[in-house]
Amino acid sequence: MVSGALINVAKHLGNLKFRVWEKMQEIVQYTPVTLDPNTAYPRLILSEDLTSVTYSTETEQLPGNPERFDKGACPCVLGSEGFNSGTHCWDVEVRDNALWDLGVKTESSQRKGPDFPSGVWGVKQIGNANYAAHSPSQHIRLTVKQKPQRIRVQLDWDRGKLSFSDPDNNKHLHTFTHTFTERVFPFFTVVLPLRILPVKAAVTVEQVTMAPTRPSQIWLKKFKVIHTLLNRCSPKY
Repeated sequence: MVSGALINVAKHLGNLKFRVWEKMQEIVQYTPVTLDPNTAYPRLILSEDLTSVTYSTETEQLPGNPERFDKGACPCVLGSEGFNSGTHCWDVEVRDNALWDLGVKTESSQRKGPDFPSGVWGVKQIGNANYAAHSPSQHIRLTVKQKPQRIRVQLDWDRGKLSFSDPDNNKHLHTFTHTFTERVFPFFTVVLPLRILPVKAAVTVEQVTMAPTRPSQIWLKKFKVIHTLLNRCSPKY
C-alpha cells in the first residue's frame, strides 16, 4: 500500500447488510410451498428439502397419525402450510408425468379409508390426453391440446377463487369459484415424480417521502425483500 493511502471504508462497509442481501439473491432459493412428511402416504418418498415427491413400490413403516393419508387411500401428500386468507401461488413441474392431481384440500376433510379423499378442489391428468377439474360437487372434463410441463396453482382465498394454468403456453385450464370457510392446504396426488418449483428472491430499494417536519423533506430508504416467481404469476382469470 502506498504510504498515506486510505482504505475506502465507505465502499466496503456502506450499506453492508443490503450488499449482502444483493449477493445472497444470486444463490438463495425460496419455495412457496413445501411438503409435509407427516401427511405423506406410506409409499411416497419426499426429497430432503421437501420440494419433490415420487412413488415407491415399498411401504415405509410410518406412524398412523391422524394427519397422514393411510394405506387404503390415494398416494397423496399435503403442503406444510395451510391458508385461510390472502393470495397464494405455486408452480408444480409435472414434465412427462401423465398421472397427477393438484389442488387444495380442506383441513377437516377425510384422509383415511379406501375412497378418494374428500374436500378436494383440483385438476388432474390420468393418461395421455385425459384431463379433468374436480371438486366435491363437480367433475368437468377439460380439453388440453398441448401437454403442460408445469402447472400453476393460484389461490385467492378471500375472493373464493382457485385457478389452474399452463404458464409455459399461457393457457388457462380451469377456475373454481367457491367460498372457503376453513383453512386449505396444497394437495398433491403422486404416481410419477413431481417437483414444486422455487422462486427467486429479489432485493429492491424504495424511497419513501415522509411528511416534512422541518423546512427540508426527510427521505428514508426502505428496504424490501420481494419474492417474485421465476416466471411471474399471470393475470387472474
